Amino acid sequence: MRPGLAVRLGPLQLQSPLIGASGTVGSVVDFVGVADLSVYGAMVAKSVSRDPWPGKRPPRVAPAGQGMLNAIGIQNPGIDRWVEEVEGALPELGVPVWGSAVGKTAGEFAQVAKGLEMAGVAAVEVNLSCPNLEGEMFALSAGAAAEVIATVRASTTLPIGAKLSPNASDIVAIATAVAGAGADFLVLTNTVWGAAIDIFGRRPLLNAPIAGYSGPPLKPIALRCVIEVHRALPDIPIVGCGGITTGADVVEFLMAGARAVALGTIHFAEPKAGKRILAELESLIARLGAGGVSELTGTLGER
Repeated sequence: MRPGLAVRLGPLQLQSPLIGASGTVGSVVDFVGVADLSVYGAMVAKSVSRDPWPGKRPPRVAPAGQGMLNAIGIQNPGIDRWVEEVEGALPELGVPVWGSAVGKTAGEFAQVAKGLEMAGVAAVEVNLSCPNLEGEMFALSAGAAAEVIATVRASTTLPIGAKLSPNASDIVAIATAVAGAGADFLVLTNTVWGAAIDIFGRRPLLNAPIAGYSGPPLKPIALRCVIEVHRALPDIPIVGCGGITTGADVVEFLMAGARAVALGTIHFAEPKAGKRILAELESLIARLGAGGVSELTGTLGER
């Protein structure tokens, strides 16, 4: 990888600040034939649970303005089957693969984390913030989120990241709790709650009235989360995530306090976007007179 692009995310050293977001690059194994993985510092596989989850019935995805709504419900085969499917393939991909754990209890998250470690992932992203599961989101409660992270921390030696939600009323409180419970880094953020209506059918456009909204409209919200958390917790590494489509978007997240960024919804419209975005980022680094990515992180000033 070209000099100036490497970043350190807690115990993880990445060759690029770009990360493929969970839920947008499949199991990563099936994304190899789609895009050049060498432009990424890591790829995050789709979230997996302890037991198989069927997901929600169609329709599950729809465009909404400049963004996208989804109510998929984390369809996955369960950790045992997932390990069987990808275990031998991960070392051949040429890019670090992170697993993404989800569960209904702290214990289930921990069981998944153990399975992910057995499969050979480089880190575990703890998905505390899926917006379309039953029950209250873990990322909305500092106590619940911290319990999950502490339980996962006790179950694996791998680096772990906590994926938080922009729906939290006080995201700094949640971030503080999970950092104290053992998270090595934070992912800010996941989708925001949204909705769309089929006016002729007089019913929700998707299988539920409320779904997860992602894409460019999410960027200002995610940036706000990164700014708030970085100012309160400057030492905790942050992966910025939400509406990134250009190199300039990446620079904004870096200046806000992120050390790396995750590309998500853009992959559905432009699967090979990573290569373009990285080239744009390199050009901007030169124009800004910076020696590399790390020189931009947390440089947001006051007006």
